[in-house]
Formats: sequence, structure tokens, C-alpha cells
Amino acid sequence: MEHLLYDLIEHIGNNISDIRTIDEDYGQLEMLDDNRESYPLIFPAILIDSPDATWENIGGLNQKGVCSVNVRLCFDCYDDSHYNSGQTDRILEREDKRRELHRLLQGHRIGDSSALIRTSSRFFTTNHGIKVYESTYTLELTEMCQSESQRTKVSIRVSPHL
Repeated sequence: MEHLLYDLIEHIGNNISDIRTIDEDYGQLEMLDDNRESYPLIFPAILIDSPDATWENIGGLNQKGVCSVNVRLCFDCYDDSHYNSGQTDRILEREDKRRELHRLLQGHRIGDSSALIRTSSRFFTTNHGIKVYESTYTLELTEMCQSESQRTKVSIRVSPHL
């Protein structure tokens, strides 16, 4: 499912110019607490993961799966956003960026015919004042496997989620 991550990183990078980090999610936010070495995480950041797929056989060695894709939009919220601070507009700026990202992803087709559909979202703050806007999208994948002389040939066809 790495082709999903590649496609989304390229798609976001080509369409949203003011995000400083667009990367696959390999625990960068969690590494901030562990003081482990990692590539620098520069905010605002978008982290993308495709953690699981549920597969079913559709005949022979062929399978159809529903895949989830998690996208986290992260901001370092060092702004003072309380009433009369003069910076409450930062809240609206974050919301505008969240909406822009969702509009870019909702319905985005990977391959010839797949479309991302948002299935859940949540917003939370982690340690160090990092605000995270997380959305989960799903899509349907089909893997066609045909045995040729003791070798398995795999071709992936992406189809729309029903």
C-alpha cells in the first residue's frame, strides 16, 4: 500500500504550498516525547499513514480490500489565542487549512478509479502544544494475482469504495 502514501504525498505537495513537512507518518509526533532521533518535524506538517486493509477473496488468488488512510494535519500552537489576545484569528487560520486539506483529499482518485471518502475525524492536542487535526479516509483496492509457472504475478487495480 506504499503507492497510496506516495500518491498522497505528491498530491498534497503539488497543491498546498505553505505546509513545511509532508511525509509518511512513522511516529514523528510521538518521538518528540521520547527524545529519539528523527528527521526534524517542521510545522505546519501533514503526516500520512495507511495502517490497515481488510481483504476478501473474489475468486482464485484475487482479492478485494477496503483500506484506511489516516492524515494528520499538525500545528505548533504557540499563539496566545484567548479572548482579547489579538491572535484569536489563528484558530480560524487552522480551520481554513483543515478545510483546504479535506477538500483536496475528499474524492481524490488514486489510480484510475478509486476515490478517498472520509469516514471519521478527530481533533486533539498532544504534548508540546501540538494541535492535530486527524481524518481517516477509506478506499477499495483490488489485487489480481495470476499464477505463471510457479510464480505469482501481482497487479493492483484500485476501484471506488462503495
